[in-house]
Amino acid sequence: MSEESESLSVSARDARGVTPDRLLHTGGNDQPTAEDLVLASGRDLTPESLEWARRRLSEEGRSAMDRRLP
Repeated sequence: MSEESESLSVSARDARGVTPDRLLHTGGNDQPTAEDLVLASGRDLTPESLEWARRRLSEEGRSAMDRRLP
């Protein structure tokens, strides 16, 4: 994620309380991060939720993200 888009997602999330769909990203060629998975699941970014996401990504791979997005 670029510095510009990262700051945009943080400010957009703080201002509206949720992350808009356009800021969540998945794609066939990229590997989702733990932060992506936490946000896609609607959880708050906490050390616990990031650890949960790391475990899911480790166990399920990319499908962890695909299962949580419409």
